[in-house]
Amino acid sequence: MTPSPEDNEFGSPLPPPQAPVFHGAASKPRRRALGVLLTLVVGFVGGLVGTQASNNWDLSFGSGSSVQSSNSPLVTSEVSPDDASVGDTVIAQVANAMSDSVVTISSSIDDGMTTGEGTGTGVVLTADGEILTNAHVVADATEVTVRFAGETEPRLAKVLASDPGNDLALLKIDATDLKPAVFAQPGTIRIGDGVIAIGYALDLDGGPTVTSGIVSALKRTIITESGALNGLIQTDAAISSGNSGGPLVNFRGEVVGINTAVARSDANSAANNVGFSIAVDEIVPVLEQLRSQAGGQVREEGFLGVGLAARTDGGQGAIISSVQPNSPASLAGIRENDIVLSVDGEPIDGQAGLVAAIRDASPGQTVEIELLRDGKRMTVKAKLVARTGD
Repeated sequence: MTPSPEDNEFGSPLPPPQAPVFHGAASKPRRRALGVLLTLVVGFVGGLVGTQASNNWDLSFGSGSSVQSSNSPLVTSEVSPDDASVGDTVIAQVANAMSDSVVTISSSIDDGMTTGEGTGTGVVLTADGEILTNAHVVADATEVTVRFAGETEPRLAKVLASDPGNDLALLKIDATDLKPAVFAQPGTIRIGDGVIAIGYALDLDGGPTVTSGIVSALKRTIITESGALNGLIQTDAAISSGNSGGPLVNFRGEVVGINTAVARSDANSAANNVGFSIAVDEIVPVLEQLRSQAGGQVREEGFLGVGLAARTDGGQGAIISSVQPNSPASLAGIRENDIVLSVDGEPIDGQAGLVAAIRDASPGQTVEIELLRDGKRMTVKAKLVARTGD
């Protein structure tokens, strides 16, 4: 069972992030229609107000003046044969190159209590029909279809495997000769790199929406409805509902991440242009696990056996609030009030980071855990076991 904010993998509740994070995913048609309606109403009212205002202004040119429209053509720039590439920007080139590798995903949803429809985005992985998207895009789906830009009819898709904890799912359609997206090499993403988000935002008619920005930060960890996500790319490229599962692409046309969530403002905090994508560094191992699941192998998560608390002194790491008897943590010598600083060399910035790191490890795997105890650093080794469903 995947840890959740209400009941993490160790049994201790995780606090919500300062800026609540919502998936930029499956949009509800009814809600979306209401939002668009409100926008149209505002525009219509503005038009009425403008008309009323103009009636109070004297726009006459004086009696006897003759005002007629001109027959002169619109003034436009001249384009010479040498200017064939004008307007063909990097963003336009990348968007055009990705057009056949990005699909819109529609899901019929039935969670046992309510029914509805959701919309998201997917990325073509293989020529024979594998497609990658977010797990929350197809969660509780009774039927999934995909449609390519330029096509009029949807294609039926099968969910081969899903990993809600890592928010990735693998789909398959009956197809040949598709154009797979090219993924960047893990470890090549840098802060400040230009990136482009491509996806079917708000399920708008027509092709995908394209927005641009930069890589704002790396290795972010956030808490979502599905649990803890780590190793995320933070970007200021606009991500909206319906973008979920779509690619974040660098200026070389390589997929660096899968768009998954966006931070929104609330009464206590403000958020602007803060979106998150699952980095290719995380995608590679999860994809291997998804394919193993599709082949019938059961996915097991690692289990350490501790409760967690947040640091409130401004420091890094996660505080051990409790240790289960005879658990891997207990056998490794981990104690209550220890502060976990890293796992296998990867820094742990907070509770969510530790939850994700242990979840992604395999049962039987031995991990090195760096601790801070009474002001002294120390390292212990814990052999994880399989997490049970209770």
